[in-house]
Amino acid sequence: MSDRVWTEADYDAMSWHDAAIHGFRMIEGKHGSGKLVLDIDYILDWIKVEDHFTVRRQPAILTFHEVFGLRMSLDYASCSAAFTPCSIGEIERRSEQREGYTDHIWTISINWPVGQITFTATGFEQRTTSEARMTDAAALKPDEREK
Repeated sequence: MSDRVWTEADYDAMSWHDAAIHGFRMIEGKHGSGKLVLDIDYILDWIKVEDHFTVRRQPAILTFHEVFGLRMSLDYASCSAAFTPCSIGEIERRSEQREGYTDHIWTISINWPVGQITFTATGFEQRTTSEARMTDAAALKPDEREK
């Protein structure tokens, strides 16, 4: 397996729709910012099989750099959701001009359960961590995510 790496230069060609988030990690950095690390199952392909779709998921680490102003909201309680990995709806990036600099604002909408993660960051790197697998499941099982 060759590790694959994506960066913000690849953003327009990427989609995180229905990517499962297995974990969050925050790493303190300099000047009050840091890294936000998401352990995800990235969907490489949607494949139509008869009357449904199956997907090719690959475990990956998605790291946002120089994160500041982090806000997170996940609501498993209101929908009585089982404690399973949450699922990304989309990741939106927009720029806002400030006095002397430009903020890059990221919004990760969570489609299961309902939620949202917002922050500013200079960019991201996404790196695969294991082999891709075909599945009909909403997320890979822990043993399927290992090398």
